[in-house]
Amino acid sequence: MSTLKVDVHHVTRVEGHGNIVVDVENGELTQCDLQIVETPRFFEAMLRGRAYDEASHITSRICGICAVGHATASLRATEQALGVTPSLQTTLLRKLNFHGEILDSHVLHIYMLVAPDYLGLGSVIPLAKSAPDIVLRALRMKQLAGDLCATLCGRHTHPISMTVGGFTQFPKPAELRALRERLVASRADCDATIQLLQGLEFPAFERDTEYVALHRDDEYCFIDGSIASSDGGIRPLAEYREVTNETIVAHSSAKHTRHRRESYMVGALARFNINYDRLHPRAQAAAEALGLRPKTINPYLNAAAQAVEVVHCTEDAILLIDQLLDQGIKPEAPAAPTRMSGEGVGAADVPRGTLFHHYWIEGGTIVGANCIIPTGQNLANIELDMRALVPGILDRTQQEITLALEMLVRAYDPCISCSTHMLDVKFVKAVGAR
Repeated sequence: MSTLKVDVHHVTRVEGHGNIVVDVENGELTQCDLQIVETPRFFEAMLRGRAYDEASHITSRICGICAVGHATASLRATEQALGVTPSLQTTLLRKLNFHGEILDSHVLHIYMLVAPDYLGLGSVIPLAKSAPDIVLRALRMKQLAGDLCATLCGRHTHPISMTVGGFTQFPKPAELRALRERLVASRADCDATIQLLQGLEFPAFERDTEYVALHRDDEYCFIDGSIASSDGGIRPLAEYREVTNETIVAHSSAKHTRHRRESYMVGALARFNINYDRLHPRAQAAAEALGLRPKTINPYLNAAAQAVEVVHCTEDAILLIDQLLDQGIKPEAPAAPTRMSGEGVGAADVPRGTLFHHYWIEGGTIVGANCIIPTGQNLANIELDMRALVPGILDRTQQEITLALEMLVRAYDPCISCSTHMLDVKFVKAVGAR
């Protein structure tokens, strides 16, 4: 096909609104954009002038899917700024809560947003009719993840009991034991998820890129740690802007980022490529069953990496509950700030990748904030994937090419609404104004 025009107005089965625009003239690719068209949300501005202990509750509203992730990154930024050291119990409870959100989001993406593409269906609705056991399994796994979050942080989304320095409510041992039983029983659903993905035929497209994720030597890292790149080098969180290097592009209300190359990827596949050795053995076995090994450079396999993380988070959640039960859950007051002014960076590797919150606090009031969202970090990489993909599939029909591009965007599990916070203000003096 020497001439091609693709104009997908609002990609479906992603969070938020984005367009795919591709133009091929006489066999030459002249345009290939993922246009982010959502209105900027200005959430950093909403934090200015607010008390430090309101930040996690405000920023958790940035996203209904990564609410725990935003709250966690926010709390860590605040605690770094004010010299707060959470207890071991708080750290364990936050990790357990975080696993609940990862499980909930990954199951949603794998079963309800990605699987219909590979099963030849338009959405999960016809899948519920043709294969109700698959949909019921997904709902069962999501119910468990939601109950885990509700038990630990007060409700399924937008946590209310996580606060600066600790928690305001604590799970009962009987509640943790009940969750543990359900997590153990969920191993069968995890195995079935891996089997489902083994039967899917992922596109054979590959493009090498840079992968970035949080890293710790002692665990598969989701909270804190350092910033690691597959191209080499580890930086402290405080140097996040040396990695992200945000720029504004004309066709997007979300910024693009670049580090050592023209773009980089964050998310489950990036975490898998960087932290594979720290996965639970059952998760490594799941990766082996899927033929997934680092370094995997097929972006469509991000869903497979998510399935591996579902296994890991299930197993690690069981271990965390065991540790909490062994040491005993006890009510404790949140750790107090040691100062009321300071600057801090917090980070969490949420389902879609590395999330940074950076706050400046004076006298207990937030005077400045910067939040860098995973989907914003992936946008430039998605576009370069699209540019590499299109020339190799021009022999297909326009419908097939369009579907391949939509599937590529969906593979990244983008959360577009979170990523839109670009602001380019131009002040124009009105006639007669002084």
